[in-house]
Amino acid sequence: MKTSQRRVTEKTQIEEPAERLFRVLMIAPTSFFADYGCHVRILEEARALQRLGHKVTIVTYHNGRDLADLDIQRTLPIPWRQHYEVGSSRHKIAFDGLLGLKTISLLMRRRFDVIHAHLHEGALIGLVFGRLFGIPVLFDFQGSLTEEMIDHKFLRRDGLAYGPLRRLERWIDQTPSLIFTSSSNAERVLVEDFQCKPEQICPLPDCVDTQIFRPAAGFDPGQLTSLRQQLGIPEEARIIVYLGLLAEYQGTGHLLEAMAKIRALHNDVYLLLMGFPGIDHYRRIADALGVTDRVIFTGRVPYEDAPQFLALGDIAVAPKLSLTEGAGKLLNYMAMALPTVAFDTPVAHEYLGTSGVFAERGDAASLAEKLLMLLDDQEKRQVLGYSLRQRAVERFEWRYAAHTIVQAYQQIVMPGVRETVQQSDVPWADRA
Repeated sequence: MKTSQRRVTEKTQIEEPAERLFRVLMIAPTSFFADYGCHVRILEEARALQRLGHKVTIVTYHNGRDLADLDIQRTLPIPWRQHYEVGSSRHKIAFDGLLGLKTISLLMRRRFDVIHAHLHEGALIGLVFGRLFGIPVLFDFQGSLTEEMIDHKFLRRDGLAYGPLRRLERWIDQTPSLIFTSSSNAERVLVEDFQCKPEQICPLPDCVDTQIFRPAAGFDPGQLTSLRQQLGIPEEARIIVYLGLLAEYQGTGHLLEAMAKIRALHNDVYLLLMGFPGIDHYRRIADALGVTDRVIFTGRVPYEDAPQFLALGDIAVAPKLSLTEGAGKLLNYMAMALPTVAFDTPVAHEYLGTSGVFAERGDAASLAEKLLMLLDDQEKRQVLGYSLRQRAVERFEWRYAAHTIVQAYQQIVMPGVRETVQQSDVPWADRA
């Protein structure tokens, strides 16, 4: 399938000032901000737009971490559910109902030019109220709704609910004015599995701030030494770093199994496992595998602290199993110049290119083998790390993404202006 090539520059009939500023309502059906995955994408998109002068309001669940530079509007709380929502949950029905009420309240009180909806629940809310208020909707697609529910063991493919939910997902996917996809694989899924029109889809990969996420040489050596000591990692130890959610579809169990195989051969290797939830569950698994003393569970790491923690690593790992979701953590690893081992998935190939190291998907032994290969080859680590850093700088900077977002807004808000972006205009158009 050919990648969609439409976007901005070519104008006909109506001339609009290129510097037009938009009032954007972002709908985030999650406990924003929670320092992982789609939250980072929402955060960086909003900040990138604000740097260009656009006004962004984010409407989200009651729980989450407030950020001083963002206008975050929250729903009312749910008394029986006080903690963060991660992944599929029956409680999200109540959260999304409250999110819908908060969204219509904002639309009645403020003026917005465009609704930028994240995740399928956000798109559904945006489409209903966007039609009511005459506001165009852009859907930021980050993976299949039903496939994610299956990954989270919340839905069975042979269950009664699968068919109706799949049909609802198809309607949500086909209805928005425009859809952002974080990978070409996601674009393929939309066209082949949900019959979306190619011209409806605009690729916008996850990106990274390469000034903040930078190689370890850019950090204070004393601070890194101090952090290493706080974590209880010996000076001579080699470190594998992981940053993200802890879950089976993220490959956490496979990673711990791989660590057991690595420890049998190398006693100086530590895994810095940064993330949540399910920490107690995975500690028990680590204990059963005999690697408790070589796995450091940090719990949640604030996004602003992530670069310093990642700077401790010799190599990074991304054993995500999902075939439809994005993998934004790979960009952070790349910008840090960390040689990276990932399970062999289309999204991992798309980001890492020829500079990634790929293990057989779902195979802990293969994962261990690839990690060991890098641990034992310092020269290869340096070459791959440098190459990944260059790839991040040249292709995946947020400054590129910000202009693509604005161009998309112009396209759906100003229907009298036909806008096209040639393939050469965006660095990620060449997917090799």
